[in-house]
Amino acid sequence: MSQYKNFRLLKGKVSFLLDKKAMLIFITLVVVTAFIFILSTGFGDMRLSPLTVIQVLFGGGSEMEQLVIHSFRLPRIIVALMVGMALAVAGGILQGMIRNPLASPDIIGLTGGASVAVVSFLAFFSDKNSALTVSIKWMPLAAFAGAALIAMLVYFLAWKNGVSPIRIVLIGIGISALMQALTTLMMIMGPIYRASQANIWITGTVYGSSWSNVAILVPWTIFFILIAFFMVKNINILELGDDLATGVGGRIQQQRFLLLLISTALVGGSVAFAGGIGFVGLMAPHMARRLVGSSFGELLPVSAFIGGILVMLADLIGRTMFSPLEIPAGVFTAGIGAPYFIYLLFKTRNT
Repeated sequence: MSQYKNFRLLKGKVSFLLDKKAMLIFITLVVVTAFIFILSTGFGDMRLSPLTVIQVLFGGGSEMEQLVIHSFRLPRIIVALMVGMALAVAGGILQGMIRNPLASPDIIGLTGGASVAVVSFLAFFSDKNSALTVSIKWMPLAAFAGAALIAMLVYFLAWKNGVSPIRIVLIGIGISALMQALTTLMMIMGPIYRASQANIWITGTVYGSSWSNVAILVPWTIFFILIAFFMVKNINILELGDDLATGVGGRIQQQRFLLLLISTALVGGSVAFAGGIGFVGLMAPHMARRLVGSSFGELLPVSAFIGGILVMLADLIGRTMFSPLEIPAGVFTAGIGAPYFIYLLFKTRNT
């Protein structure tokens, strides 16, 4: 019996194969994601059983339970899920596009560019006493603009008769360090009361998420993730190398540019609402690769759910384990991701 199942959509106009093992892993991750979502919704100062959480989600429960879940917990958990998925998919795209296992939004400077833009926005355009006050709703656009500017800069500097993957990584590392310095400078130049807020946000946290954040982030993230899923064929071709990709008819520079733009959009939305949650884009695709292999048709969806699980767990641990203190989710993702990055460096030292 074949391990693949053939799916045909739109009266046969769209057809694709899906590994049965990958499908089983995907379904398992969906169930795990739902379980952690419900578990996280029930944990906090007011403990609620999973059954109570499900009842409230379907309109039941007391007024207090509805208030706690709908007003305080659901928005931050949904934001955590979306941010994890976006960062994981962005990381998977970059690793395939650049053909480097160390590539991630953090490493090549996209997260840094978005961070500079958002800290600048908080410092100069969100002060009510400023003549240049701009609605906070424009913050995702500012983050996207910052990440896009850095993406264009990295792409331009890496260009030499085409874009070399290794040049993208090396230039991205340098740009990322520069962005960290600029972020600190923006914090110093802005109002003093914004400095502590920006510092916590830079570490990466979904604290204070609201339904207005959800209303912007969810469609933004889903839209660009769906575009990424429709481009998995292009990522698979780019992984063959420039010569082979060109030989099979791939327009490698245009495809690489478009994929970089999709990654930038996903990172910009994530950074706007959750700050610099690091290493998710590095870890999730590697975990997915161990589970389903390197075909991006299976790898990207699995990466998305692993990323969502990682950020939801980091947020759950941060707000419950050290109560009444609340630790930003980015502290835990960095605590796991930094050693994992060193492990990858060691593993790939001879490649």
